[in-house]
Amino acid sequence: MSDITRQVARLLERAQTGHAREALAEAERVLRGGDHAGMHYVRAIALVNLGENPIPALDLMARVAECEGSPGWHACALATRASIELRTGDTDDPDGVLHDLVTAEIGAVEETEPIAAVNARVGVAIGYFELRLYELVGPLYDAAYEMSPPGSGNRAMWLCNQAELHLFWALELYQIGEGAAAEAHTAEAERYALRAVEEADGPDAAAWRDHAMLAAACARADRDHLTGRLADEISDSLAALTARGVSPSSLAYSRPFHAVALRRSGRPDEALDVIERAVATLTPDAGWLIESVTHRTRAVLLAARGSSDAEVGLAYGDTLAREMWRQRRRTLQTVAAMKSLELLRVQHDQAALAATLDALTGVANRGAFDLAVQQAQQHPADLITVLLVDTDKFKQINDTAGHAAGDAALRAIATALSAQLRDADLLARVGGDEFAALLPGVDAAGAIGIAQRMAEAVRRLPDCPATVSIGVAVGYAGDLPEAMRRADQAMYRVKRRGGDGVEECSARRGGDGVEECSARRGGDGVEECSARRGGDGVEEGSGRVRAA
Repeated sequence: MSDITRQVARLLERAQTGHAREALAEAERVLRGGDHAGMHYVRAIALVNLGENPIPALDLMARVAECEGSPGWHACALATRASIELRTGDTDDPDGVLHDLVTAEIGAVEETEPIAAVNARVGVAIGYFELRLYELVGPLYDAAYEMSPPGSGNRAMWLCNQAELHLFWALELYQIGEGAAAEAHTAEAERYALRAVEEADGPDAAAWRDHAMLAAACARADRDHLTGRLADEISDSLAALTARGVSPSSLAYSRPFHAVALRRSGRPDEALDVIERAVATLTPDAGWLIESVTHRTRAVLLAARGSSDAEVGLAYGDTLAREMWRQRRRTLQTVAAMKSLELLRVQHDQAALAATLDALTGVANRGAFDLAVQQAQQHPADLITVLLVDTDKFKQINDTAGHAAGDAALRAIATALSAQLRDADLLARVGGDEFAALLPGVDAAGAIGIAQRMAEAVRRLPDCPATVSIGVAVGYAGDLPEAMRRADQAMYRVKRRGGDGVEECSARRGGDGVEECSARRGGDGVEECSARRGGDGVEEGSGRVRAA
């Protein structure tokens, strides 16, 4: 794990324990020195916790993650943006939001870097949580917990998230009259919360204990006979977290439980005061469930005082809650179908990709190269350069160090060669230790420069005695087979000189119809050789070396 990734993990924790402004400032300082998708995520999460719009930061993060080739951080960007759009209702394409979450979940599984993989799973979990798809959320938090190393606040963070998940689940079940099922979930919430208290670690351990103690007290509010003590515990935990600068909206779930604990302990006036203040301070991003449950709790307390209006409102709210539960179940089925279809698409794409990749080196295989040649020939007037690369001294590696070392050398050479190419270029392994590259739109001077950088990159490989001989030929796509023949000739001329070099072979036709082929060598000098075929079938050759 790199130092900057460790820093990302630490700042993400700080951003969610009351230090969002500090985390934001540090992330922006680091980003002034260069882009990093994870640090853009810190910035976005800090903005969320400060109540500011993170969407532009997430859009930028998604672009940076694509450039970095990080499916995990890209998944974080997609999922977090989807979560915010769901929470605020700021979307005209709900199916598109669902698709983003499903795509992000698959990206999370593909990620190999631990911090990005963990946060991707959590980002998707939060998105599903906004949709109240509780069944999909828990396994993602469990996976994040298992992937997080002990010694930081991450494990306690995910345990607190699990506790809050089950508390929300219970709140919705209470609304539809499923009291026994709701109590089963509050019991589960308490188990997760108490584990978080025990496992809290790292510099922000005290903050996570406060979060966990609040969740544990809320979980017992509907089951414990010592409700007066629990009401005070909830009040104390809320005060501690508020003092830490934790966003009030992230604590709003506790207000109905607090009111219930006060009512059950014989303090109805305090209960009504708590819930009246909770209603008054609801924010637009609180979410449908918290808003609904807060108003319902107020109606229950007012109905207990004989309010007929509250009774009517309560009946209407419960009817609406049952319909929302049915809608939740339909969404769950839709997401399950989307996931199945997306997995099938990914599996198809992976199978198609595997058919075009060389299993050993990860670059394109001979079949992919041949297909690229055929496709290029469909645009015969396009300029295209061919590089043919043969590895020098490869047999020596196999004979002295074994085939495993030879395989490792080929992988390293393929990586070194491909690092010098553009996204539009194609590198393929076309034989045992032979590679070929197609460079569309590159002229001779540019191609020789690329080839020289390739040769130098291979020379610099540690513990690898191999070098490469590279033949270069520039032509039009319609004449690609001829260009490949010339590149092959140039490559073999380098081999005959001892290898480790670059040579270009160009073709030109004189005004009298005589075809000439000239070659030049990159490096300290330029070598030219020409061959002329006269009308009587006699071929002449000449060669000379001149200064570059």
